[in-house]
Amino acid sequence: MAPSGRERAKLDTSIPSEGRIADYFLGGKDNFAADRAAAERVLSIAPELPAMTREGRRFLARVVEFLAAEAGIRQFIDIGCGLPTQGNVHEIVHSVAPEARVVYVDNDPMVVTHGQALLQDDRRTVVVEADVRDPAALLGHPELTRMIDFDRPVAVLLFALLHILPDDDTVTQIITHLRKAIAPGSYLAFSHAVADLCPETTARLARVYYEQGSITGGWRANLRTKAEVERFLDGFEPVEPGVVYIPQWRPGEEISHMADTVWVVGGVGRRTNR
Repeated sequence: MAPSGRERAKLDTSIPSEGRIADYFLGGKDNFAADRAAAERVLSIAPELPAMTREGRRFLARVVEFLAAEAGIRQFIDIGCGLPTQGNVHEIVHSVAPEARVVYVDNDPMVVTHGQALLQDDRRTVVVEADVRDPAALLGHPELTRMIDFDRPVAVLLFALLHILPDDDTVTQIITHLRKAIAPGSYLAFSHAVADLCPETTARLARVYYEQGSITGGWRANLRTKAEVERFLDGFEPVEPGVVYIPQWRPGEEISHMADTVWVVGGVGRRTNR
C-alpha cells in the first residue's frame, strides 16, 4: 500500500512503494528505480526478506484455501492487495468455488490500473482504489458494494498491511470498523511483521522505510510485538492455532526451512454473534 491522503493517490515513481518492493523481492518487473534502490538498501539490513516474502505468499494461500474450502466463504475483500503475482487470492478461491466473488483494494494507482487490465474479463473479481485509513469510504465504494453483500459472511484480508500503519489508534479504529460492518460468520485474516525475534534489525528497517516515505501517519521506533498484534483479534473468535509465526499456521505437510527465522505473525478470527 503506497502512502496517500484522503484524496486520490498520484503515481510518483520517485517514492518507493512497499508493494513494488515486494514485487522486486519476488522477481517481478512491476517496479521502478526508486523501488529497486530501496529494496537493495533494506536487503543490506535483512537479506532474508525475499524468502520471508515467499513465506508470506504460502501463508496467504493456506489461509484463503481454509476460508474457501473449510469455512465455506464465498465473498472476499483483499485490502492492500499489492501487485498481482503467482497464487493470487481469486485464483485460489475460484479453484475451490468458481462462483465466489473477490474484491481487491489498494490505494496505489499502478496496482489498481494493472489489476483492472488483467481482470477486465472476470465478472467475479474487481479491483478498486481506496485507502484502508478511511474504512467507511472503502466499504462504501460502489464497485465493492455491487460485488459484496454485507448481510452474508465475508472474509476480509489484511496481509502485510497493518505494520506499515504505525499509529496504534488508527489500526484499532480500522479493525473495529471492519468488525462492525461484517455479518456474523465472517472472518478477518491478517499478517504482520513483529519485532520480537530481531529487534535491532527491525528497528533499522522501520527507520529506513520511514525515511523513504513508505510508512506514513506517524513514527514508531520499531515494529509492534507479537503480544501487541494478538490484540487485533479482540472481538473475534480465533481460529486455531491463533496468532502465530506464519510458518506455524496450519502448515500441513508443507515444510518450511525458515520456521525459526520468520519474524511475521498471522492469524484468522471469526466474527460471532456477540
